Amino acid sequence: MDENISTLKGIGLTMYEAQAYVTLTSLIQATADEVSKSSGIPRSKIYDVLKKLSEKDFIEIEDGRPLTYVVKSPVEVLSHEKEKIDSQIEDVIVRLTNIYENGMSQVQAPIWRIYGVEKIINQELEIIQRAKNTINMRIGFLFEGEGEALIKAFKKRRNLKVNILASPTCYINNEEINIIKMFKDQNINIQKADIPFVKVLISDSKEMMHTYTKFSQDKREVIPETAIGIWNKYEDVARNYDERFVNQLEKIKKRKNKK
Repeated sequence: MDENISTLKGIGLTMYEAQAYVTLTSLIQATADEVSKSSGIPRSKIYDVLKKLSEKDFIEIEDGRPLTYVVKSPVEVLSHEKEKIDSQIEDVIVRLTNIYENGMSQVQAPIWRIYGVEKIINQELEIIQRAKNTINMRIGFLFEGEGEALIKAFKKRRNLKVNILASPTCYINNEEINIIKMFKDQNINIQKADIPFVKVLISDSKEMMHTYTKFSQDKREVIPETAIGIWNKYEDVARNYDERFVNQLEKIKKRKNKK
């Protein structure tokens, strides 16, 4: 199947409607007979197909004998459809997130173990997306691609206050990564600290994620297959860790001011 037709079907057109629209984008304007011949749509179906395309605002119909069907610009038509779909998806995200979070609050023991680097990073990104006010992180290491993914998530949530305490560097694929520079270049409040080989993400003092992993013998390289995340939604625990984070952050700031 033509990729364009497949995509148009994905946004709600029938096969014949998609074929007719794709055909008209090359003809620009044509009679029903011409569209039928060029597209292969049966003549008995073409009038109804073109009428539906007009109702969906993909084409215009000009009066005359015979009628002339004029295609609308794909930029105009598909941009409008994209906005509509994006809006629908956002509505679904909001509704399902409310249901999800309500369900999570009913869980008796809200602690989960998450295995695998990709799943751990995805969970971190979900926590950031749910956050309302603050994200506090202690970063002792990064997985491959994790720093870039976190920065992208923070950019989407510019209303969040993000604080990071981090080791100066870590190693990914034998390359030294400057953690401080990576995040500081993004106007994120990051401070250098003596952080062990562990990572903690705390959201709004309500939920948190601990991430652990083993390292190579020289303690420089992460061994990805050993990674495990502990996702914790006990608010008392998250609040306690957040208070400790804020205290450590304030002490670092005071030491800097004295210098």
